[in-house]
Amino acid sequence: MQRYSQAKVAPDGTRAMLGLERYLHECGLEESLLHLIKLRASQINGCAYCLDMYWKDLKSIGEPDHRLYELDAWEETSFYTDRERAALAWTDALTKVAETHVPDDVYNEVREQFSEKSSLIPPWPLPQSMRGTD
Repeated sequence: MQRYSQAKVAPDGTRAMLGLERYLHECGLEESLLHLIKLRASQINGCAYCLDMYWKDLKSIGEPDHRLYELDAWEETSFYTDRERAALAWTDALTKVAETHVPDDVYNEVREQFSEKSSLIPPWPLPQSMRGTD
């Protein structure tokens, strides 16, 4: 069965999601970090379409291969900055919110690394909800 086009069926919802995407690009997060967050959430969610899309986005802006291949084990590598590590921990906690309940130490680390405007962005809805918007 062919999937429906979200943009055709729910154009207002699609516009709202695209507005959120626009905000994410204007809130102070670096483009590479934003794509890294989306790729990590996609790994957790198991979205093959999103993994492919965000991997290609990161490669197109020059992200080194080793950082992409090791993203699933980000906690065990030294490839990521403190800011990236805080964002990845935040992504993991929000994507697995039913399991983690977003621990205070993760929240506090995010608050140290990001402004209030950029730290309150939940990365988890984007990979799943943005696919199929064409």
